[in-house]
Order: sequence, then C-alpha cells, then structure tokens
Amino acid sequence: MEVIDLAWWKLALTAVLILVLAGVSLVTRLGVARSLLIAATRTIIQLALIGLVLEALFASSEFYWVALLAMIMLLVAGREVMARQHRRLRGFWSFGIGTGAMFVSSFTVTVLALVVVIGPEPWYEPQYAIPLLGMMLGNTMTGVALSLDRLNESVWSQRSIIENRLMLGEPWQGALEDIRRHAMRSGMMPSINAMAAAGIVSLPGMMTGQILAGSPPAVAVKYQILVMLTITVGTGFGTLMAVSWGSRRLFDDRERLRLDRLLTQKN
Repeated sequence: MEVIDLAWWKLALTAVLILVLAGVSLVTRLGVARSLLIAATRTIIQLALIGLVLEALFASSEFYWVALLAMIMLLVAGREVMARQHRRLRGFWSFGIGTGAMFVSSFTVTVLALVVVIGPEPWYEPQYAIPLLGMMLGNTMTGVALSLDRLNESVWSQRSIIENRLMLGEPWQGALEDIRRHAMRSGMMPSINAMAAAGIVSLPGMMTGQILAGSPPAVAVKYQILVMLTITVGTGFGTLMAVSWGSRRLFDDRERLRLDRLLTQKN
C-alpha cells in the first residue's frame, strides 16, 4: 500500500487552525493563547529537527550515534522531571534521582524488548531502538515526575504527622508508607488508564501511525501491545525506584525528617 505523502502547504493549513484557536482564546480571555502558540511552534521546530537527525541516523546506523542520541534524550527527560515538581530536592539529587530511575528502568526494558522480543539485526537498529526508547522515556518521565511531586508535596503537608510517628518509634519506612503508596499510584495511573482504555475508548498513537503508514492492522496491534506492556513495566519500575530513592533522601542517617532538603519552585 502506497503511503500518501503530505505536502508542507497542507501542514501549514492545519497550523492555521491553531492560529484560529489562539484567536478565539484571546477574544474570550482564556489566557492560553501565548502558551498555545509557543507549544505549537516548539512542536513544529523540534519534530522537524528530529526528522533530519533520524534520517541521518538511519543512513549511518552506527552504535555510537544511537547511544549519543539516547543519552541526550535521557538528559532532557531528567531535566523535565526536575522542572515539573513544585517542591523538589535541593542540588543534584533532584536531577539525579529522576534521571537515574529512568536510565535503569527505560534502558533495561528497551534493550530487553529489542534483543529478546523484536530481534532486529543489529539489536540497536535505530529504526526500532529510537522510537521504542522515545516512547519508554516519555511515559516513564511522566510517571516519575508525578510520583516525586506527589511524594514531596505530601511529605511537606503531613510533616507533623510524620514526625509524630517517628517520635513514637516507627522507622522512616513505616512513617512514610501511606505517602509512598499514594505517590506510586499517582505515577502509575496514566499507564493503567491508557491500557484500560486501549482499543475501546482510544486507538493508541503508534498503532494508528503504523496503519496510516500501510502496515497490516494485525501487525500494528502486536507492536502496540508490546509497546504498552513495556511502557507500563518501565514506568512501574522507574516510579518505584524514584519514590524509594527520593523517600530515603528526605531522612538522614538518624532517621530525622529533613525538610531543609526540599526546595520550593517559584511560579
């Protein structure tokens, strides 16, 4: 099946709709016109640039270029995790915990899926490795950011309860048990909702894209199942590690609550 190519002027036509939406929000004073236009502009520029990068990467298929792009994606995702938290840990910990959790979970699950399940030759074939890693990092980033934000906010708002439980002799793990459970639940909820709604409420993006590109629906469904399961596994382990490491950092060696290690972001 031939794929219908899209001319740039046709894409520009869709961009006009964004301008119309921004105009309507401006007239009705919704206050989102500026952020809408900035986000749309960033989308066009970023996707156009990554298209050029991927074309060059697919042509060379060298491992070190794939590894370099993967590390850039990880570092940017780590920065976004830090930026999305209203209260975050001071210093390198804020960046290091989120980035480390995403590195261990996303990279491990992606390599496992490439080597064991998909099996391209070589295993780091960029046509498979980069899209899969991108989806893993994007979803794990959301889960880790939500869980860490929920953890830090809850510890801050319930500091008196936590300190009372510590004074009664509970270890820090017990004093923080409910908060850690809710933080984990917040981080996992988007993945669970996506799996619950897939195929009934929504058709996931990767499957839709493959079908539009001419792939048989049965093949597209198999890849979508693989992607959703691996994303959930990566998000789950990433969230678990981030919450565990973040929780430990909020207490010192004598198990005293260290709220001075939290920094409040300015709006």
